[in-house]
Amino acid sequence: MKKLGSIMLILAMVVALSACDFMTEADKVNSNLNTQAGYFGCERRVTVYNAWTDTIILEVEGYMDISNNGHSELVVTCKTGESEYKKNYIYLNDFVLYTVEDITGVHTDPYHYKMVFHTEWPTDIELKP
Repeated sequence: MKKLGSIMLILAMVVALSACDFMTEADKVNSNLNTQAGYFGCERRVTVYNAWTDTIILEVEGYMDISNNGHSELVVTCKTGESEYKKNYIYLNDFVLYTVEDITGVHTDPYHYKMVFHTEWPTDIELKP
């Protein structure tokens, strides 16, 4: 019984180690980029688009991590300082979609962060005393 267990363990290790050889270069690059983005090493631009009205709603730019939660929301976490972060939630529905661009380049400010809302101008603003 011990022999059978040892053989099965060796076979499992051989299969696990040989699986690394089946990764393409693109798989390795995508994995590395995803890991780097998780450590805020990639500058990205997220553009949120309303397909119903054919307008851009929002753009977020900076060093960020992006994920979806279970509530139809895009979670955008941006690094804004050495130990400072901004977390934003973007609600997604049938007509709202987004794209993510990797715009990594050479920057002197590693905490670059910008959020732009696209609205009609002039907007009505109600001021209360």
